[in-house]
Amino acid sequence: MAKNDAPEEKKTGRLKQIASAYKLTKKSDPTVGLVLAGIFLGIVAIFVVVGLLVGPLMVWIPLGVALGFLAATIIFGRKVEKAAYSQIEGQAGAAASALQTLRRGWTVTPAVAVTKNADIVHRVVGRPGIVLVGEGQASRVKNLLAAEGKKHNRVAGGAPVIQIVAGQGEDEIDIRKLTKHVMKLPQALQPSEITDLLQRLKALDAVRPQVPMPKGPVPTSLKGARQAMKGR
Repeated sequence: MAKNDAPEEKKTGRLKQIASAYKLTKKSDPTVGLVLAGIFLGIVAIFVVVGLLVGPLMVWIPLGVALGFLAATIIFGRKVEKAAYSQIEGQAGAAASALQTLRRGWTVTPAVAVTKNADIVHRVVGRPGIVLVGEGQASRVKNLLAAEGKKHNRVAGGAPVIQIVAGQGEDEIDIRKLTKHVMKLPQALQPSEITDLLQRLKALDAVRPQVPMPKGPVPTSLKGARQAMKGR
């Protein structure tokens, strides 16, 4: 394949992602097209009026088009994210889908522990240490988190082991805010310490039985929706 074909394929792939994100958003928000068009045209109209009053139009119109497009893109991104969360919210594995959007520097392992009642614990490793995220029925998942916390503390080597319950109840973190909450946790480890910690966790995972991820949202669905807006 010729090298000059690669940028074209990348552009086509991005356009398909954006189209897919738009269809997803329109299912939960049928007015999204009208809202985005209204924002874009409204901003352009304001700059046309300014151009007519103070001139020259050839300066103000391109500026209005650029800012209108930027504003519409930002609003579209927020609506895409909201629609993606609404699609997965309440399903088993929703927290894993949200955690998969964490950027470089985080290692996410979905479903390190699962019960027959679909209570799940996911693991995130990063600068704050080990973050265990449970989802399911509150009282049951807290017991599961406590059990996993003990197992992880034995191999943590002094690294913090933080427990979080994802949900909408008291002392729970809504999945829409989950990644931001995890990213704001105090940093406790250096990159070299994270590498050592991941090796110790491999030993822990090697002795535990493999558990299937419950049926639910595809973990990359939310990530794909966000990437469509970032052009990745």
